[in-house]
Amino acid sequence: MTTATLDRTETLIAGITLRVVDAGRVGAFYREVIGLEELARDGTETVLGAGGVPLLTLLSDPAAQEAPAGSAGLFHTAFLLPSRHDLGLWLRKAAGRGVALDGASDHLVSEAIYLADPEGNGIEVYADRPRETWNHEDGQVVMATKHLDLRALAEASPGPLPEAAPAGTVIGHVHLKVGDVAEAERFWTGVAGLAVSARYAGAAVFLGRGGYHHHLAANAWQSRGAGRRPDGVRGLVSVAFDAALEGPVADPWGNRAVPR
Repeated sequence: MTTATLDRTETLIAGITLRVVDAGRVGAFYREVIGLEELARDGTETVLGAGGVPLLTLLSDPAAQEAPAGSAGLFHTAFLLPSRHDLGLWLRKAAGRGVALDGASDHLVSEAIYLADPEGNGIEVYADRPRETWNHEDGQVVMATKHLDLRALAEASPGPLPEAAPAGTVIGHVHLKVGDVAEAERFWTGVAGLAVSARYAGAAVFLGRGGYHHHLAANAWQSRGAGRRPDGVRGLVSVAFDAALEGPVADPWGNRAVPR
């Protein structure tokens, strides 16, 4: 079965920057567990990516405080692998290393595995199903959260385990925590020209371009009513967009978007 992998001309998210206390430990996690390679290091910044393409920047700040409970910010960064086979290989490697997972879901349009880095930044590693299998109702992409059979996924992906994430790995989407979903929808459709691909009962919205199921999502599951996140705390610093932005912008909760 083929997959619906995005190439660099179809992606929206060019990269993400996180503020971390222990850049050495966090960087090692993204190298050893996610499979990213270190591309550059300059002072307080470490850049990691796949296939020579930068995806993640870690900004070292040993004095950074943890954001208050219920704050807006990053829900997860979603790394899109080129194929289901690649996802199965990644799963086998993670299992062999004893990596703790937070969950796994069949979203109909994709298969996804969830975990967190050592400082609690959420991560999704996923592969898309072929676009021709995606269903639509009332102009929205049909997604769900169903059980994902990890054993079957692993058994369907034989072969040697890779040393690193395969070339073609991208940030397929970024999922944000916000204080108000409707306000987030107005903001991100306005500044980035995104279209709503799905809504979940006022608790989450999924937005994308070019018919993709989502490049950006926002939810208030843990952050309803949150105000602006304090500056300088751990976690999300900015998301770099392959889109027409009039310079850096920030939503009402301090989630920043910057031009690539």
